[in-house]
Amino acid sequence: MEYLTTAEMSVQWNITPRRIGVLCADGRIDGAIKKGKTWLIPADSKKPSDKRFNKHGTEGKKPLSKSVSKEMEP
Repeated sequence: MEYLTTAEMSVQWNITPRRIGVLCADGRIDGAIKKGKTWLIPADSKKPSDKRFNKHGTEGKKPLSKSVSKEMEP
């Protein structure tokens, strides 16, 4: 099996090597192994979906309070 580093996978997946390292540490990339300080990722691995945001972009946002909503009304 061929393995690639986080730097090599970052080119394929168009995300930073740091983000790939976080995904590996979280166990989100199947077959990834850590060799010293380097993560080795199977070349045929699929890019995991980004769970930080939902498709509407409202993940983690709190609704406005009523007092703030009233202030924003014309």
